[in-house]
Amino acid sequence: MTSETKGKLVLASDHAGFELKEDIKAFLQELGYEVDDVGTYNSESVDYPDLSLKAAEKVAQGEAPRGILFCGTGIGDSIVANKVPGIRAALCYDTYTAQLSRAHNDANILVLPGWVVGKVLAKEIVRVWLETAFSGGRHSRRLEKIRAIEAKYLKTKPGA
Repeated sequence: MTSETKGKLVLASDHAGFELKEDIKAFLQELGYEVDDVGTYNSESVDYPDLSLKAAEKVAQGEAPRGILFCGTGIGDSIVANKVPGIRAALCYDTYTAQLSRAHNDANILVLPGWVVGKVLAKEIVRVWLETAFSGGRHSRRLEKIRAIEAKYLKTKPGA
């Protein structure tokens, strides 16, 4: 890793995404990113909600500006991460969806499916996702609407 990093990224995976996470972690470090890996640390079965929540909370709390989650299909991680206010997790299978998730949605978490995307494609998806900036404009108005939805449901928590 270089002495000067490009920024910090938080990573998390379950057992199904572990191998891809390890490969992408090494790739990110080669690119000069600081990586906060919150687990899992082997391929033994774990419950993905525990780890994806931990990573999403770190991003939401500002401990890292963005994160990457890895599970088998990416669906479970996406569901969990998007329950955390302030998180915009995008499940991407190709570079086009990765680019648009950043440009149009300002996604702050990328979700990669370890059972679906190979290592070479995953690296390209990550590269595009990291290099694409939010385009603002009409998309900012839409993000404000998402924030309003989050605020509405934070005020009406079940049992409150």
